[in-house]
Amino acid sequence: MNKRGTYLKNHKGQVWVETVIYLLIAFVMMGLVLSFIRPKIEELRDKAIIEQSLDIIKDIDNSIITMGSPGNRRLVEIGIKKGSLIIDSENDRIIFEMSGRYTYTEPGENISIGNINAITKINGKTNDITLTRDFSEEYNFTYKGEETLKTLNKASTPYRLFFTNEGESLDKIVINFDVE
Repeated sequence: MNKRGTYLKNHKGQVWVETVIYLLIAFVMMGLVLSFIRPKIEELRDKAIIEQSLDIIKDIDNSIITMGSPGNRRLVEIGIKKGSLIIDSENDRIIFEMSGRYTYTEPGENISIGNINAITKINGKTNDITLTRDFSEEYNFTYKGEETLKTLNKASTPYRLFFTNEGESLDKIVINFDVE
């Protein structure tokens, strides 16, 4: 009986050791899978953010073009989850910049997507993506009445971007931006 009791105690210990080993193997396997899947998930998220940003720039573009007569005011709500939207009223451009894993265009090549120019630059393990819409031929942008640079960064709540047709000056339509 003493030998048999010792055997049962050793057997119970062996079951616990095997259970711990199997759990460790499972955790290692899950860690390996996550290490391969996580970069892909980040790439897909970055791609979605770029597509949303393209849509935002197209919405702004469409609203400005269809604004109509002087005095008209429009509102566009902008949600920025990553990157930054720059209103460059000095050069009459709207720029979206973001760093991420996704390669949107061939690195170093400027690609036109309608009126929007896209370029990807490699920066170590990440890519810097820039989307630019140039309005300088037809419009003169101001931010709160001044020729300045306004940057909208990542925020938990959407920005409320108002723009107003202020009439013509020097054969260009003056569009004044304001952010709430």
